[in-house]
Amino acid sequence: MGMIHGGQMTVEALLKKGVDKIFSVSGGHIFPVYDHAENSPIEMFVTRHEQAAVFMAEAWARMTRKPGTALVTAGPGFGNALTAIANVKLANIPLVLISGVVGLNSNEKLDLQDMRQLPVIEPLVKKALCCYKTERIPEYIDMAYRIAGSGCPGPVYLEIPIDVWNGSVEEEAIKKIHTRVEARTVDLEKVGQLMDLVEKAEKPVFIAGSGAYYSGAEKEFTEFIEKIGGPGFTSSQGRGVISDTHPLCFESSTLIRPGAAFDALAVTDLVVLLGNRISLYYAFGDIFNPDATIVQVDINQEEIGRNQSIDLGIVSDIKAFLSEANRMIDERGRSDALKQKFQPWIDFLREKDKEQKEMAGLTWESSEAPAHHMRICAEVNNFLDREDDIVVGDGGDTQVWMSMTRTIRQSGHYLDSGLFGCLGVGLPYAQAAKLMYPDKRVCLVTGDGSIGFNFMEFETCIRKKLPVVVVICNDKQWGMIRHAMEVKLGRFISEGSDIGMVDYHKMVEVIGGKGYLVEDPDDIRPALEDAFASGATCCINVMTDPRPISPGSIALAQMGGVDVSKFME
Repeated sequence: MGMIHGGQMTVEALLKKGVDKIFSVSGGHIFPVYDHAENSPIEMFVTRHEQAAVFMAEAWARMTRKPGTALVTAGPGFGNALTAIANVKLANIPLVLISGVVGLNSNEKLDLQDMRQLPVIEPLVKKALCCYKTERIPEYIDMAYRIAGSGCPGPVYLEIPIDVWNGSVEEEAIKKIHTRVEARTVDLEKVGQLMDLVEKAEKPVFIAGSGAYYSGAEKEFTEFIEKIGGPGFTSSQGRGVISDTHPLCFESSTLIRPGAAFDALAVTDLVVLLGNRISLYYAFGDIFNPDATIVQVDINQEEIGRNQSIDLGIVSDIKAFLSEANRMIDERGRSDALKQKFQPWIDFLREKDKEQKEMAGLTWESSEAPAHHMRICAEVNNFLDREDDIVVGDGGDTQVWMSMTRTIRQSGHYLDSGLFGCLGVGLPYAQAAKLMYPDKRVCLVTGDGSIGFNFMEFETCIRKKLPVVVVICNDKQWGMIRHAMEVKLGRFISEGSDIGMVDYHKMVEVIGGKGYLVEDPDDIRPALEDAFASGATCCINVMTDPRPISPGSIALAQMGGVDVSKFME
């Protein structure tokens, strides 16, 4: 059959796993892949920094619900990827990071970019692998993708020494494994137990989280909510699993978003978590009515009971679980009775939702200049009103304000860093979204601090002809840091919180994009209209009020047990 090179083996194995995009920055230790991918169906998308490459692969995975792929070189390239991998891990994103490393024959010789990479990354990934034999490259690639995408998803690291990659072996010596794993496990008995609890409840709350999104449970969750007439909430990557515009959807379950969540969770008698982790977003469980019955359904058994005693824990795929629950509702014939019973609860939540949004409207509609963050976010939200528009949030305060404002009509169409709170995700996420959906409008809303992390991805967007529109909330400071200092210390320290005026729009113009400086909030929408009509990569630099303090800044100040109750009054 002849000899086959390790690079060719790699490309063929990746194609078998359905990989058509690899996000990367080139380097000597990964030349074999570049060499054999060049004339293959795989597109090698090169960014300006390895962190951005991994963020792009992460966004790709979020939107496709399949493992994304990033490729980095040894040593510094590997090191640059670590922060992004930590973000991926905490968000449970399926991703395979492939890295080069010095050759086996160069160990302990002080070769170029020598580094013991495997023990560094092991705590940050679902599994860390190293392939030591050229003929086993296809096995390891199959293994990496299988682990990343099965069960509770997460990142997998695969390193291949350069001399292993450069090797050639007889093709007949290769064991070509190709396995697809899809488990839709469901505990039928516990579906019945849940339905018993639903029928006894008066004020239930149903929350679809990331697990609902990754299982593809949009249809099943919406149908479940409609069959019983109960309130649907969403969280994290579950946002959009049921559209925010659905009459039975009360949007985000987190308390920072104006709406009914606080009142719902304070008085509910039944909380049903569908693919949710009980994390900071739920004050580690302390926001739930202590007298409520808590049900947690999750594919990952280890997550059930974290931070909170669970009355009914169910290990299950969310889509399969809801499908069975919907069948059981029909079988029991209780749909109309449940709708009637829960109607007063729905009416109560609608009233609370209206009250909270009327209060938030004071900032969403503020005409003060410089603009309030929420006015900027509201302008973006109102302009990008199509079901398939994509909005990305990045930053500290800015990401918080955007998540408080965005109406999400479709799952996978709002992206932010999530629980890791990692700055710099915005441009890579946005360009990945535009790469995947060239006909959809993509807008990034970011802070002036966070835009600096991967600023040169503006050049990538321009070079790759990806016309994203970037709105920068420019308050001339690290806003979340300054405000948290003010709350915690009673003052702010200029070094570490001040940035000053930067003409980001002019910088984008210099490298071939289009820039706008907005000083009057009434000019935000005209700038958006012109930017999207231009078909160019655009930067809208909006002068922003430095004074408002977001709930995220309050939370940051509370780290270490500082009492901010007086401030919050």
